[in-house]
Amino acid sequence: MIHRRVHGDSGQAFPIYITVVAGLLFLAFAYLAVGQAAVNRSGAQTAADAAALAAAQEARKQLVGLWVHDLTDPTEWGDIFAGKGVVDPCWRAEQLAVENDAHLNSCNPDLLRYTVEVQTDKPVGDSVVPGTEDIKSTETATAVIDALCTFDPPAEGATLKALPHLSCKDGKEWDPDPDDRADLPKPADLFDVHLAD
Repeated sequence: MIHRRVHGDSGQAFPIYITVVAGLLFLAFAYLAVGQAAVNRSGAQTAADAAALAAAQEARKQLVGLWVHDLTDPTEWGDIFAGKGVVDPCWRAEQLAVENDAHLNSCNPDLLRYTVEVQTDKPVGDSVVPGTEDIKSTETATAVIDALCTFDPPAEGATLKALPHLSCKDGKEWDPDPDDRADLPKPADLFDVHLAD
């Protein structure tokens, strides 16, 4: 004799279904929170990179200005190509941080190397992960200036008949002429600016 069940098992599956769906929704929101944090961190890194490059480019601009100013005194060139004489390029780092919705926490100039730390102005935002709504991302970046040219400095006390010859990367050569400043090397010919590896 076969007995049939009056009530099936279909009602017991519903709570399991609800639990699974709730778990999946929580995971989805958790992944969204991770995504929000990643986007915030990426924005902070972009701001840090831009700020470091801006400081280094401002320093390069100053170095080229110093070189042009001291063009007829090649005894000063060595210091200039070593990065000496730059006056606070960090104001440009602050500008670029602000343009990228962040602010500058620190800027550490070290001759031809500029390291900055920035923090985003906007927090990660509301999410299912408690305590993340007020968290802001902080990132650092370093930009480096490479001198691209070499020259033979004049001997101390020597009488100059001509300015030293500049041998630069990519086979570029210059014999600077103080009477033809329009034909002097451009900033990008003298110094390369890039993010540190």
